[in-house]
Amino acid sequence: MSTREFVVLGTASQAPTRQRNHNGYLLRWDGEGLLFDPGEGTQRQMLHAGVAAHDITRICVTHFHGDHCLGLPGVLQRLSLDRVPHPVTAYFPASGQHWFDRLHHATAFHEAAVPIEHPLAGEHVHIPAGPFTLEARRLSHPVESYGYRVVEPDGRRILPERLAAHGVAGPDVGRLQREGRIGGVTLEQVSVPRPGQKFAFVMDTRRCAAAVELARDVDLLVCESTFADADAELAYEVGHLTAREAAAIAAEAGARQLVLTHFSQRYPDVGPLLDQAREVFPDTVAAHDLDRITIPRRRPAPE
Repeated sequence: MSTREFVVLGTASQAPTRQRNHNGYLLRWDGEGLLFDPGEGTQRQMLHAGVAAHDITRICVTHFHGDHCLGLPGVLQRLSLDRVPHPVTAYFPASGQHWFDRLHHATAFHEAAVPIEHPLAGEHVHIPAGPFTLEARRLSHPVESYGYRVVEPDGRRILPERLAAHGVAGPDVGRLQREGRIGGVTLEQVSVPRPGQKFAFVMDTRRCAAAVELARDVDLLVCESTFADADAELAYEVGHLTAREAAAIAAEAGARQLVLTHFSQRYPDVGPLLDQAREVFPDTVAAHDLDRITIPRRRPAPE
């Protein structure tokens, strides 16, 4: 069974609260673990959430404001401390290379697991990443910031009754999937289309076209919702979204489910933000620290 879930390590924005740790999120995608924006305290939150350093295969930093990256030194050192044997790739804005270097070598430690650096440059980046494509788009924020999108390629779902009707069994099933045809039987005759799943992570940004494109037709959109309606002018001024704006992005993009996070410390209760978002996009939830959110089941195949 594949495991695809979103693990919330922290939901605060600039300042943590008694209930909310700084940012930190892990996307489990089968054998991959994508760690997004490790803020302060991420290592400890990983322990609480049952996330090990060995679970991390990629680190995705949206930008170099402290609440999104000050946990990076501890995470990188933990990879070495735990002797993580597999490669871990770190994605981050190329303009922040000097910040990444400083965080990487913030203190003395014995580096046994060296991250593979993949700086991002340009408005739109496509990165083949094994079982999926990782996309990054530049957002609208006072410092250069990227949002991320995970796209699984479309495939086909084998139907056992059609295999039996065509007399295909045993090792021939695998051959048919790999080669597309065995004798007079084609893969299309024994299967139906299986749409690939999609996920988007949109952090610090004003509303912009790139945010909508990242969220286009995703199964799960995780989006910052730093402010409530009453603070919409402030949100725009400092390069952030309101919960209602996050919902509008989800609605325009045709997302299936929206997860709100990155809440300002000025809101002890995020219930009103959730209510404002649901007026625009009903299938919305507000993230809480240590939540585990299952990626929605695949969309049905087009008929």
